[in-house]
Amino acid sequence: MTGDAAQDDFFGDDMEADGLGEGVYIERLNGADLYFEVSGNLDSGETPLVFLHGGPGYNSYSFRELFGESLERPIVYLDGRGSGRSGPLEDTEQGHDTLDLDTLVADLEAVRDHLELDKIVPLGHGFGALIALEYARRHPAQTERVIVVGPWIHFPALALTLLSEASALRGVALDDPAVAIRASTPEGQHPQVGGARVEAAFTLLNARDLLNALEFVDAPSRMRLEFVDVESQLVGGGEVQEALVHQGMWEFEYLPFLAEIRRPVYVIVGVQDRTSYPEQVQYLADLADADVTVLDTGHYPWLDDEDAFAEALEDALRR
Repeated sequence: MTGDAAQDDFFGDDMEADGLGEGVYIERLNGADLYFEVSGNLDSGETPLVFLHGGPGYNSYSFRELFGESLERPIVYLDGRGSGRSGPLEDTEQGHDTLDLDTLVADLEAVRDHLELDKIVPLGHGFGALIALEYARRHPAQTERVIVVGPWIHFPALALTLLSEASALRGVALDDPAVAIRASTPEGQHPQVGGARVEAAFTLLNARDLLNALEFVDAPSRMRLEFVDVESQLVGGGEVQEALVHQGMWEFEYLPFLAEIRRPVYVIVGVQDRTSYPEQVQYLADLADADVTVLDTGHYPWLDDEDAFAEALEDALRR
């Protein structure tokens, strides 16, 4: 357990960890310097949540800052490998750190084991939903249940959503490159349609403006999150995104594994989050028998209706 000077300055002396309890940790786990913060009593008898942020390449700070005080059970806020306050991606003989799903799930298991927790409730947001779901599939004995918020699990489909929305916002007809790519892909090879769709979408409209249009209910909601992000002084994430894209993130479809999850799956989604609702959520409802709660919010439901999100989360934890 550590807390270097930069972390102490940022969080203050009262946030320093004391034993495997509340506090800030930066630990060398699974070959990476991982940041995580523990809030609440891990010995309370309630299974701790572990928050897995989205992005990819984002961090857990804004969720902690905007919603943490509403939680009445212990929670671990984890900044993923190479993201937020965790150490940067490290060079290896093969290049940068591996950022495949195997590694990210292993990071979560390393944190659970380090904290000596019998079970956890993975709480994954956006891209973090993938890690939460795959952790539950691989480690059912250590998972009480899994909760995902605004999940992204089928990236070629998400890429098509981005392209469709960008086309509509620019007032042009949808031109899906998938047809030509599939026709020209040799038999036995996987057609790389997701990346081509994303490239086409971001050519029509830059990524920031497009995601802002799809994820937020209104400008004040977006600005509230941006204000907290500026306050955190945590910038970056591009290296993680680039590494994941290089490893084929936009071609990844998690659907074949959903039926193998043997723990209860709960979904909380905003009807105004067009990156996740309805298509991404429907996959979970159909294939993982997930229990779905739909709120009148965007991709960050705690921004738009904190009380409704708190009620939905508590319901998913108690049911």
